[in-house]
This record gives sequence, C-alpha cells and structure tokens, in this order.
Amino acid sequence: MADLVRKRTIKTFWDIDATILRAIPNPTNEAYEIKIKIPEFTFLGVKEQPDFAVLYLTFYPGKKVIELKSLKRYVYQLRDIVVSYERLVNIFYNDLMKVYEPERLRLVLVCNPRGGISSKLTIDSDWKVRGGNERFNDWKVKDEWSVTM
Repeated sequence: MADLVRKRTIKTFWDIDATILRAIPNPTNEAYEIKIKIPEFTFLGVKEQPDFAVLYLTFYPGKKVIELKSLKRYVYQLRDIVVSYERLVNIFYNDLMKVYEPERLRLVLVCNPRGGISSKLTIDSDWKVRGGNERFNDWKVKDEWSVTM
C-alpha cells in the first residue's frame, strides 16, 4: 500500500534555478528600451494554492539582452514553487539583475484577486533605495504601460 502513495516533494523559493536564464549580446551600444509582458504568470502561494498574475518588465539593456526562450523556461519553473508573491518578485528581480546587468530594470507584478483582494508590486532599479540614481523619472508619471488597478 505504501508503494501506491507517492510522497510529494514541495519546492520552495530555495529551488528557483536562475541558471536557466541565458543572455545574448546586445547588438548595439545605442540606448533603447525592451518591454516584456508575461500575461500568464503562475506560481503556488504559501497555502499551495495557484496564484495568477501579469508580470510587466521594462528593460534598458547594457551589454546583454534577455534570451526570451530562457525567460519562458525560468517562468515555467515557478508554477511548482510555493512562495509568497512579495518574496517572488524580489527573487525574480535579483536574478534578472545578476544575469543581465541592465542599465535599468523595472518589474510590475499585478496579482489577480484572491479572496476579494488584488495587489500590485513594483520594483525599479532606478530608485535610490535600490541603488539607482533616479535618472529615469518616468516611474513618477503614468504612461501607456502604467498598470492601474
């Protein structure tokens, strides 16, 4: 009977594998912006219930750009990870900063309502509290990519 019952292994934020992320050389030294939307961002909340969100990335490349296939694989692994969204957005940010070393990275995670409450989390490498110089003041005003709730 014991053979019929499989012991489920719970994966936590410690199991997130940043080595999945790959970089490709930036083809230019000119300034430009890359915007990425991940509309089906899923992970397991701390009660092991699925959480759904939309993740928006604003990326000003340095010498490297994001290989989208590896980003997709990185995101897919999160579907089986039990983690709070507050921790997850910070891990995601730290992994992208470490691998790609961008001029700027802004993440906006808009979580679908759960129990009648929705939330929006934002991290921007340009903020002084994140070590930035606040050169890009666009985060202070709304633009077409601003996400409202």
